[in-house]
Amino acid sequence: MALADGAGVETAEWRLEALHTPGHFGNHLSFIHGDQVFCGDVVLGWASTLISPPDGDLADYMRSLAKLDALDARRLLPAHGAPIEAPRNRLHELARHRRARTAQVLAALRESPGTAGELAKRIYEVGPELIQAASRNVLAHLVALGDLGAVHNDGNLTENSVFYTSDARM
Repeated sequence: MALADGAGVETAEWRLEALHTPGHFGNHLSFIHGDQVFCGDVVLGWASTLISPPDGDLADYMRSLAKLDALDARRLLPAHGAPIEAPRNRLHELARHRRARTAQVLAALRESPGTAGELAKRIYEVGPELIQAASRNVLAHLVALGDLGAVHNDGNLTENSVFYTSDARM
């Protein structure tokens, strides 16, 4: 059974309302239950969410954070981590984190062009076991910046594409 945004599932005792919250993945749903939201993987209590193109989309993710913020929920219940008792603070923190990461990606590209993997190694301070995930997140930022015309790549977009800023064409 597929649920559309706003569709409900209910019994005599409770009701859940589906809320389309793409970003982590394109088909991600959260579920509203009164003043609480089961937010799945779009908001985690202990880390930022992996956004991995092509199914993960940074612009969608930012819109989903704003959509969740507009609900003014009392509590978020993530798929991983403890309940989030101050949702607005956490949502704003995650949005700030993504904006800061975008600034880091642009700063790294202004130093020199690179692939998502090369940029991730310059930006992130993580071990080799996490660099692939970091590279996927950087790629999500590069795709979003490309959609805005701030960065470019030559040829077909792949995880091995070399990106550069609009003012530093190779």
